[in-house]
Amino acid sequence: MITECRLTVRTYECDSYGHVNNANYLNYLEFARYEFLRSIGFDYPRAVKAGYGVYIARIEMDYKKPAVTDDVLVIRSWPVKTGAVSGVIAQKLTRGDDTIAEAKVTWAFVNTSGNPVKIPPEYDVSGLKPETN
Repeated sequence: MITECRLTVRTYECDSYGHVNNANYLNYLEFARYEFLRSIGFDYPRAVKAGYGVYIARIEMDYKKPAVTDDVLVIRSWPVKTGAVSGVIAQKLTRGDDTIAEAKVTWAFVNTSGNPVKIPPEYDVSGLKPETN
């Protein structure tokens, strides 16, 4: 399942070159991942209240083209790998037909101590798993 969200680049997100500062892409990806979780029925606030979290362990990002103020970006997110404790979500940022950046985000399900734990059945929703067609 691929989910999609949109955002518009704001002036304060840009650097002295007029491009979105590379660190701001991490915020864009986080926003899109939260929307992804919501769209697949994963109740993140409930998981946190129950003493769990989804921690990011690694982000691989390739910057392809710059984004600038007022660009409307579309961020697509989809699962590419899921195990008992962790997984990988792919994300692609586009502006029209242009690919702005691509990322692979490795996450782990953790307990209140921050230690990886097996995903409890109530949070192991099917949308976390890649489609196998």
